[in-house]
Amino acid sequence: MIDITQRFFVSYAGPDRAWAEWVGWQLKRAGHDVELDRWDWRTGDDFVQRVNLALGRADAMVALFSRNYFAAGRWTQEEWSAAVAKRGRLVPVAIEPLADDDIPALLAGRLYRDLHGLDETAATLALLEAVHGPMPPAGPVAFPGAASAASDTEPDPQRPRLPSSVGLPEVWKVRRRNPDFSGREAEMVQLRTGLLSGHQTVVQALHGMGGIGKTQIAVEYAHRFASQYDIVWWVDAEQADQLPVRYTELADRLGIAKSDAGTEANAYALLQRLRTRHRWLLILDNAEQPDQIEPWLPEGPGHVLITSRNPDWHGIAHKSDLDVFTRTDSVAYFQARILGITTEQADLLAQDLGDLPLALAQAVGVLRSGMSLDRYRQLLTTHTARLLQESDVRDYPAPLAATVDISVARLTDGGHPDASALLRLGAFLGPEPIPTTWLETARPGLSTIPGDPDDPMWLRSALQPLGRFGLARTDFDTFQIHRLTQAILRTQTSPDLAEAIRDDVATVLAEINLGDPQFPAEWPLWTSLTVHLITPHVSTAVIDRPELRTTLSKAVEFLLHSGQPRAAHDLTTALHKAWSTGLGLDHPDVLTCAQHLGHASADLGDFTKARSIIEDTIGRRRRVLGEDHPDTLQSGNNLANTLGELGEYAEARRMHEGVLARRRRVLGEDHPDTLQSTNNLAGTLRDLGEYAEARRIHEGVLAHRRRVLGEDHPDTLQTGSSLANTLADLGEYAEARRMMEEVLASHRRVLGEDHPDTFTAANNLANTLGKLGEYAEARPMQEDVLARRRRLLGEDHPQTLTATNNLAGTLGELGEYAEARRMLEDVLARRRRLLGEDHPDTVTAAANFASILGRFGEYAEARRMQEDVLARRRRLLGEDHPITLTAANNLASSLHELGQYGEAVELLRDARARRLRVLGEKHPDTARVTRNLAAVLTSMGRTYEAQQLTGRKPNRGKRGSGRKRR
Repeated sequence: MIDITQRFFVSYAGPDRAWAEWVGWQLKRAGHDVELDRWDWRTGDDFVQRVNLALGRADAMVALFSRNYFAAGRWTQEEWSAAVAKRGRLVPVAIEPLADDDIPALLAGRLYRDLHGLDETAATLALLEAVHGPMPPAGPVAFPGAASAASDTEPDPQRPRLPSSVGLPEVWKVRRRNPDFSGREAEMVQLRTGLLSGHQTVVQALHGMGGIGKTQIAVEYAHRFASQYDIVWWVDAEQADQLPVRYTELADRLGIAKSDAGTEANAYALLQRLRTRHRWLLILDNAEQPDQIEPWLPEGPGHVLITSRNPDWHGIAHKSDLDVFTRTDSVAYFQARILGITTEQADLLAQDLGDLPLALAQAVGVLRSGMSLDRYRQLLTTHTARLLQESDVRDYPAPLAATVDISVARLTDGGHPDASALLRLGAFLGPEPIPTTWLETARPGLSTIPGDPDDPMWLRSALQPLGRFGLARTDFDTFQIHRLTQAILRTQTSPDLAEAIRDDVATVLAEINLGDPQFPAEWPLWTSLTVHLITPHVSTAVIDRPELRTTLSKAVEFLLHSGQPRAAHDLTTALHKAWSTGLGLDHPDVLTCAQHLGHASADLGDFTKARSIIEDTIGRRRRVLGEDHPDTLQSGNNLANTLGELGEYAEARRMHEGVLARRRRVLGEDHPDTLQSTNNLAGTLRDLGEYAEARRIHEGVLAHRRRVLGEDHPDTLQTGSSLANTLADLGEYAEARRMMEEVLASHRRVLGEDHPDTFTAANNLANTLGKLGEYAEARPMQEDVLARRRRLLGEDHPQTLTATNNLAGTLGELGEYAEARRMLEDVLARRRRLLGEDHPDTVTAAANFASILGRFGEYAEARRMQEDVLARRRRLLGEDHPITLTAANNLASSLHELGQYGEAVELLRDARARRLRVLGEKHPDTARVTRNLAAVLTSMGRTYEAQQLTGRKPNRGKRGSGRKRR
C-alpha cells in the first residue's frame, strides 16, 4: 500500500475534461494532492505562469493522451514540453486509441498505459499502477461503480464517473454536436465549476447577445459531460407558457406521465421526481422571461443550464455573462477553416467582425464560396447589413442581420420608444463601452430621445429593454453595442434621422469635461473618449464641428503622451486634411494640428516626414504668431528634437540653445516649457559626448521638475531616466543601476508596462546591467522590450532596431555568436535602408557587426568595416567624442589580432590620451583602452612598458578582449 502523499499535476485537453475529473478524483482518493490544468485555477490567472508554478511544485505530471491533447495550438504542448525539458516525471495515460503518428516525436518513445476500453475497476488499477509502478494491491480495490440510468439514488453522486465510449445516456434529448466547435475553454471550465458548486439544484444562466454562441456552449457541454449524467433533456424555453408541454415529454420518457392528467399535472409530477433523482441535466434554451421561468425550475440534486439574452437572472440563477471570442480563439477559428489565411489577415478580419462567433461563422461561409478576403472586408464596411444576411451556418437559427432585426422588432413592438432611440444613438457612437454619465449630462440637448428630459429615471428605463433583448451589454456605469449590430442599425436609419443623431453625438461629446491629457491620472477618462473619437464613422461625423475642435486636439495630445502614436497619427491626419480645407493652413487650430502630426510622425520613426512638417509649421507660426509666441517656440523645440533623431547634433544644439534662451525670457525659469528645453539641450549635449555638462543640467532639471510637476509626472520620470543614462556614460554604473531600477519601477506604476517610455527605461537598465557584466539578467529584459516594441511599433521602428541591437550584443557576450550575427546583420541592413549610411545609429550597427565578425575570426573584414566606422565617426562626431574613441579601440583590437601591432599601438596611445583628457583616469573606458594598449605591447615583447601602464604583469591570454560595442 502506498502511503506517501505525492503531488500530481493533471494535464489534459479541454474536451477531455470528464476524464481529468475522474483521474483527479481517483488520485485524491488514493491520498494524493492533485491540481488539474485550469480546474483549480481562478478565471484570469496567467496560464503559462500557473503551469510553470504547478510543474515546479508537482512530483509528477499525469498527461491524458488523446487526439485532442496533441491538436495544433493546444496549451498541453507547452505543458509536456516543459515537463520533459525540466526532466520532470511524466506519467502518460491514453484515454482513447492512438496511432503512432498521433503522438509528437518528443514523446514517441514514452510508454503509456491505456485507460480506454476498460471497466472502472481495471481502469482504476491501471491508473494507480502507472502512478505508483507495478504492485499488488494491499487490499480489495473498491469499485466506484456507475449507477444505471434507472437508479434513483447513488452512494456518492458527486463522484466523477469513468467516461465511457458506449454511448449517450438512455434518457437523452439534445441537438447534434457541432463538429466545428472551438475555443471557449475558459468558459467551459467556469460553467462546469459552477454546476458542481453545490449538492442541491444548481442553476446556471449563460447570458449574452444573439450570435455570441450561448446555445453552442450548452450543446457542447451536454455532449462533453454526457457520461456524468443519467438524464439530459433539452427544452426550447422561448415561450415560457409551453414549459409544461416540454416537461410532459420528459415525464412520459421517464414513465411517470399520466395520459388522463393535464400537462401541468404531469409537469409537476416531473418536478417532484427530479427532487429525488441524481445526475440529471435540464437545459432551458433561449429563456427570455425569468419571472415566468422561475416557477418551473426543478429542485433536487441536479443541474439546470439556461441560455438567455436577458441578463435579469439575479436571485434565480448564477449568471455568467458570455462575451465574444478572445482574439486568439478568433484567429485560430479562421486559420482552421480558411486555407492560407495568415495570422495578420485573420486578426484584421476578426477585428472587423468584433470577434462575434456567428459573424465569424458567416464570414467563413462567404469566403469559402469564392469571395476574396479584401472584397469581403470592403463590403463589410459599405454593405454591412446585406453581407450579414448571407448565411449557411447550420448551427445558428438565423443570420446575424435577421437576428438583429428580430430583436429590434420586439423592442419596438414592446412599446419602448426611448430604448429604441437610445439604441440608434449608441449605434452612431463607437463600439466600446459608452459611459452613462455622458448621456445624463447631455440629455437636455438631445433631440432624438423622446420623453421628459428632466426625468431622472429615463436612462434606466431605456437601458433595461436593450439588455433584455440582447441588443446591448449593460454594466454598472456603461453600456455597449456590438460593432456589427451598430453597423446594421446605421444602414437601416434614414438620412434625415441619421443627421439628427449625428448632431446628438456631437452634443454628447461636446459636453464631456475631461482633465489635462498629459497627466496619467486623467488617462482612463481620456481613453473612454478617444476610443469613440477614433472610430471612423464617429470621427467623420464630428471632424468639422467647431465646438469639438479643442476636444479633438486634446484627444490627440492624450494619444501622443500615452504612447499611442499610430492612433494619434491617423486621427491627426484626418483632422489636418479637414481643417486646413475649411480654415486655411495658417489658422491657429490647423497649425496646432500640424504640430501634433509632426510629433506623431517622429514617434513613429519617420523623422524625415516629421522634419518637413515641423519646418513648414514653424515658418507659418513665425509669420503669423511671431518668434516669441509659445506655440512658435514649441515648434522650434520639436524641430530641434527631430534634427537630433536624424543625427544632426550640432544643429540640434544650436536650435535648443536658441529656444531655451527665448523661453527663459518669455516664460521664466520654472515654466514647464522652459524645463522641457533645458532637458532636451542636456540630451543633445550627451549625444555630443559632453557627459559632465549634460549631467549637471539634468540634475538641475530633475530638481526643478520634482518641485514644479511632482515626482510622478512623466516629464520628471523622463529626466530621471536621462540622468541615469548620463551617469552610466560617465562610468558610474552602480549608481546608474540603482537610479534606473527606481525609474523603471515608477514608469511601470505610473505609465504601465506597454508605454514606450517604460520600454526605454527597461532597455536602459538592461544596458547598464550589461556594462556590469550581468548579461544573464539583462537578456530576459531585452527580449521582453524587443517583443513589446515589435508588437506596438513594428519591425522597422528605430527603437525596435535599437532593442534588437542591444539584445544581439548581450547574446554575443553569452557566446551565442551565430544568432547575434544574424540579428546584427539584419539591423545594419534595415538602418542603412531607413536612416542612411551616415546616421549615427547606422554607424553603430556597422561597428557592432564588425565586432561580431571578430568573434568568428574574420579579422580582415572586421578591420575594413571598423576603419570605415572610425572615419565616419571622426567626421560626424569629432576626434574626441567617446564613441569615436570606442571605434578607435575596436579597430586597434582587430589590428592586434592581425598582428599589426605598430598601427594598433599608435591608435591606442592616441585614444588613451584623449580619454584621459575627456573622461578622466578612473572611467572604465579609459581603463579598458589602457589594458588593450598593455596587451598589444606585451604581444610585441615590450612587457616592461605594459607593466608600467597597468602596474601589474599583463595577462597574455586576454589578447583582444577589450572590444566594446557601442
